[in-house]
Amino acid sequence: MLAATSEDERLRGPDPAAAGTETPTGTDPAAGAGAEPDVHTMTRITLRPIASPMPLGFFTVAISSVVTSSLQLGLIDSANRQAVALTVFSAFVLQLLVSILAFGARDVIAATLMGGFAGAWLANGLVTSADAHGGAQVLGVLNLVFTVFAALMASVARPKKVLWLLLLIAVPRYFVAGVYGLSGVAWLGHAAGALGMLLGAVAMYAAYALMLEELRGREALWIGRSGHVRDAMHGRLADQLSRLEQQAGVRRTL
Repeated sequence: MLAATSEDERLRGPDPAAAGTETPTGTDPAAGAGAEPDVHTMTRITLRPIASPMPLGFFTVAISSVVTSSLQLGLIDSANRQAVALTVFSAFVLQLLVSILAFGARDVIAATLMGGFAGAWLANGLVTSADAHGGAQVLGVLNLVFTVFAALMASVARPKKVLWLLLLIAVPRYFVAGVYGLSGVAWLGHAAGALGMLLGAVAMYAAYALMLEELRGREALWIGRSGHVRDAMHGRLADQLSRLEQQAGVRRTL
């Protein structure tokens, strides 16, 4: 009996548990050699820190708003509309870049807003430079639709107070500009220009405040973050990475 037992053990080979053999990491010992690997221990998600593109985005909004508002207020002669349109075209390029970088930084609010501004600048620049027939009415409709876009963005941007304030000014500015494009009433154009100047001033402040924050590593001027946005700036690394597996670019579907 003992000899048979010894022969069976010789044929089976040594017991991994008795011999101290380690089970390969990522496999289930109970499932055998053909078990599926543990994806959690095998997966690595790499994040790439970048400089914030938002100061560039806000500076672009400020400069372009001042240029277009100067035309609406009569500070730039209407005969120079094409020059203004070509100037605004650069805003499309810069804000598209900001939008792409913001998507990479996982900030969907900033990325969507900057992408929306980029599209609006492109449409305004192309229609104005080509002096297309019915361009004023078409841009009026575009501005009214952009008003709805800005209002929806404001509804989700409240934790970012300075951005929220900018959107609160953008809503009436684009609404008045839309009505002006459809009606052609002169004083509405002047009102849109004045609101555009105010929008430019707030955007300039936001850009400078965010740039100082990036340089000093702390809030130097009022930005007004609250809730999860403030936690993102002052929380721990573990808080930044929570539920990362459910975020776009990691999960299988958008």
